Amino acid sequence: MTLAEEIHSLVSKAIPNSQVTVQDMTGGGDHFELIVLSSAFRGKSLMEQHQMVHAALEGLKEKIHAVKIKTRAL
Repeated sequence: MTLAEEIHSLVSKAIPNSQVTVQDMTGGGDHFELIVLSSAFRGKSLMEQHQMVHAALEGLKEKIHAVKIKTRAL
């Protein structure tokens, strides 16, 4: 499993009813852009949404150098 696939799996499991897109930004496997759409974000601030995504990635911090996150409530 690639790191992008691992990220997708972790975020999908951690945030219910989510649509997750993961893109390797540089091709080096350590800079990613995540787009996460979920009904679980309803009523949450942008900061709270991003905290949810970061919490899902907690176990991968040593493997990811940079992550750009975009979230939206469905």
